[in-house]
This record gives sequence, structure tokens and C-alpha cells, in this order.
Amino acid sequence: MTGNRRITIVAAALLAIGGMAACSAPADAEAPASAAKESPTVEPTLTAAEVAEQAEADAAAAEKAEADQVAADEAAAEQAAADKAAEKAAAKKKAAAKKAAAKKAAAEKAARGTVSQQNATEKAGDYLDYSAFSRSGLIDQLKFEGFSTKDATWGVDHLKADWNEQAAEKAEDYLSYSAFSRSGLIDQLVFEGFTAKQAAYGAKKAGL
Repeated sequence: MTGNRRITIVAAALLAIGGMAACSAPADAEAPASAAKESPTVEPTLTAAEVAEQAEADAAAAEKAEADQVAADEAAAEQAAADKAAEKAAAKKKAAAKKAAAKKAAAEKAARGTVSQQNATEKAGDYLDYSAFSRSGLIDQLKFEGFSTKDATWGVDHLKADWNEQAAEKAEDYLSYSAFSRSGLIDQLVFEGFTAKQAAYGAKKAGL
């Protein structure tokens, strides 16, 4: 009888302790939530001076950004203009070089002459190898040979002959088989196609 009573008392005590633990658990669980509600975040309040300072800083930053953009646009425009000018100058230089090359090629071709002109030069040289001629007299001789006036003239001029010396040589030829006065010899040389100045030089060189 006594043993059963002890067991009953112990069981009752255990139940009482368990009930107390159950009652205290919700209170402990709600404690953090209550603590969180008790600590709300407070936003800092700016003074009027700070607000004005911030607005001024924002305006200055916006103004600087706008100025930087304007400067960048101007620099880009200047660079584009410089590139365009350089491209135009390069194209102009290239065109000038091409024109100069074409002109040089044409001059070289003209200097070489046609086959007929080259033949006229060779024929004129042959004539001067055995007799003296005036420029006009040699051109006439080449025309007599069938060359055109243009080709005959080209051929004679490309010999680079010294017509004063030709006049002197012709004067000596005349004097070698006939007597002449100075004026008579000059007239004869002019008749042969020499200029008056060339004829006078030839007569003087021949001794008159």
C-alpha cells in the first residue's frame, strides 16, 4: 500500500513539471519577436543646408557631365573634319602624281618620236656628214626625200646641230672653189637658208 502511494506521488510530480515547461515555452519563443518589434530602423534626417548642398553637388555633376559631352562631341567633329581634310589632300596629291606621271610619259614618248621622225633624224645626220646645211635647207632636203614637214622639222631639230658652225663650214666650201666679197658671201649664205646673223658668223669664221 505504501509503495503504490509513492509511485503515484512521483508520477504526479513529473506531470506537474512537464506542464510548467509547456507553459513557459511559448513565452520564450515569442521573446525574439517582441524584441525585434521594439528596435525599428530610423532613417537619418537631413538638414536644409545638407539638402541644398546635395542639390548643388548634383547640379554641378550634371553640368560637368553635359560640358564633358559637349567637349567630346566637338573633339569628334574636329577629328572628323581633320580626317576628311587629310583624305582630300591625299586624293589631291595622288591625282597630281598621276597627272605628272602621265605628262612625263607623254613627254618621253614625244622625245622618242615616231618611227618616221626617228628616220628623219637619221637621214638629216647622214646629210650633215658630207655637206653643210642651214636648218631650213636641211628641212627642205628631207621634204624632198618624202618626209612630211612635221617629221622633217622634228628630225632636224633633234640633231641639235650648231647652225653657226654649219654656216662657217658652208662659207669655207664656197671660198674653196670661188672668190667672194664678205657681203657677197653673206648674201649667198642667206640664200642657202642661213639667218643673217649665222651668215655673218660664217663669213667671219671663214676669214671675211
